Amino acid sequence: MLGYINKITAILLCIAFLSSCEDSTPVSDITQFPRITAEDVVVEEDADDTFGKISLSWAYTSEVTVDYVVRTLDIDTIVTAKVGEDFNSTSGTVVFAPGETEKLVDIDLLADPISEDNESIELFISNAQLGVIIKSSGRVLVMDDDADFFVDDSGPTSPTSYQGLDLVWEEQFDGSTIDSDIWTHEIGNSGWGNNELQFYTDSPRNSFQAGGYLVIEALEESMGGSDYTSARMITEGKKEFKYGRIDIRAKLPTGRGLWPALWMLGADFRTVGWPSCGEIDIMELVGNQPNIVHGTAHWGPNPANRQFKGSQSFLIGETFNDQFHVYSIFWKENEIRWYRDGEEYFRLTPADVGNNEWPFNDDFFLIFNVAVGGDWPGSPDATTQFPQRMIVDYIRVFQ
Repeated sequence: MLGYINKITAILLCIAFLSSCEDSTPVSDITQFPRITAEDVVVEEDADDTFGKISLSWAYTSEVTVDYVVRTLDIDTIVTAKVGEDFNSTSGTVVFAPGETEKLVDIDLLADPISEDNESIELFISNAQLGVIIKSSGRVLVMDDDADFFVDDSGPTSPTSYQGLDLVWEEQFDGSTIDSDIWTHEIGNSGWGNNELQFYTDSPRNSFQAGGYLVIEALEESMGGSDYTSARMITEGKKEFKYGRIDIRAKLPTGRGLWPALWMLGADFRTVGWPSCGEIDIMELVGNQPNIVHGTAHWGPNPANRQFKGSQSFLIGETFNDQFHVYSIFWKENEIRWYRDGEEYFRLTPADVGNNEWPFNDDFFLIFNVAVGGDWPGSPDATTQFPQRMIVDYIRVFQ
């Protein structure tokens, strides 16, 4: 009922706002040239095409032009959409050919799956030629069409304490936005050393928090020369750790060409490079093998002489997409152990590294990402469905 009342209130405010935008214009000008109006429209957030509307009071015998900008609506009493988060601001010039009375302006919405209030955008017009602006501001009311964000929370959990260890940090993802004091988004489509196909963004379409979860979503959409978008988030320089038990509860995407990972790099990565800094893969999954997760470590003097060792954990009769599971490492000096749902399945010591220097006694930072394509998973095919999500419930670090 409250949501319904909010929508009615928004519409009433819209009417009040529009009636306040009427411009007084000399009668002689109105009679000579057609009047130009920025119309009010209502659009659905997830519609394939969304438009604002500019209209003439009558068809004119010559071209009529007017400039426009799609921008944030600056009214405190109305919930406004945000540039870069809810829509992309655009501008240009509309040209009415002789005889035309209506033109549509594309509204570039950035839809998301989060249930939220209806939001408003302004279509503002100015600098008319052979026309008189009678209403310069039109309101685009974006109707939210998302149900409340729901996640099936079934699946194993992990203890909130361990004997002999203290909880030194946890992230429950309870806020409405991703915490920039913890996470940095890496952006681009460099292939990331693996010939990956996605363009990583910081858009809320690809990473967001809702319902107490972090969601990283891979989409099939074109950006920056790539056919897919996703997100890659790191805690470098913000949250770094040396030793302890790390538990991450997550639900994984599935499908050929998907490559979700929860992993770590040495904090000296920028100075010594990879793999000299060391890499700890807490969990990786290849989407066409949805019942197998991998725990792996990488080291070595340089990429050409990279060394690695790992193991696998299997589910029988289900996949890691069916429900949440807990992916863990217990890391101490000269030893790392990997766990899935509390069961150890792999262990690494300096004896496994051999003559190579053991890089795992230094600080490391976290990386969460969902890659699309790459040398290991291969490319998506006709069986791969998008969007695909990795959903993280929590991170806990004990030392």
